[in-house]
Amino acid sequence: MALYAIGDLHLHFQSVLKAPGQLRDRVWRNHEERFRKNCQKLITPEDTLVLVGDHSWGRNLAECEQDLQYICDLPGRKILTRGNHDMFWDVKKTRRLNELYQPRLTFLQDSYEVYRDYALVGTKGYTFEGPFWLDRRGRVVDWDEAEAHAKKLVERELARLRTSFELARADGYRKYIMFLHYPPTNILEERSGFTDMAEEYGADQVIYAHSHGESRFHDSIHGQFRGIEYHLTSGDYLRWQPLKILD
Repeated sequence: MALYAIGDLHLHFQSVLKAPGQLRDRVWRNHEERFRKNCQKLITPEDTLVLVGDHSWGRNLAECEQDLQYICDLPGRKILTRGNHDMFWDVKKTRRLNELYQPRLTFLQDSYEVYRDYALVGTKGYTFEGPFWLDRRGRVVDWDEAEAHAKKLVERELARLRTSFELARADGYRKYIMFLHYPPTNILEERSGFTDMAEEYGADQVIYAHSHGESRFHDSIHGQFRGIEYHLTSGDYLRWQPLKILD
């Protein structure tokens, strides 16, 4: 029995793929088949796989049916969190998605799931990715006007994450694994509201995705930081091999 994670499958069995150039790199060729084979070799029916956002390019549920069926057919228990490209999944539709797909899939939002004695909590998150301008010493001298809007999105996602933590804590859980789609910090931040919340509740690990292409693999925290383990699990970063989080 083990817990695995990976993000950013970006499936498109029905939808028309309009991917950025970095999603057309060699590592993305036939990635669906490579990922399927890796899961079949690695994951048993007793294992749990958390898919950390950006599951499908479909614009609505009808365009995602084959993508979600592909995920259903993977071995093990599957838990999904929201990504920025998951247009089929509005927060208000989470209950409906769970009604349609449980027990094959669980859509995690404003709630928590359990693995052994851990509560699995998570939300999409948000990170301001610029543009921002630096001086010759690398100090921020100006931000794009979109930063103000980004701050509102961060606060909304922090509130949703706190809901997950508080529900788990009210039920007696004290050990947590925290899942985000966006990185917990941007390239200029050492800490953020998300890292602070992970520390506040004593999360053991923070798992995130979203950063594609080698130039972005190190946009955020890797390894141990202030007593917490941080792991990037974007599919291309992992070369389509799910990362084992816990035995």
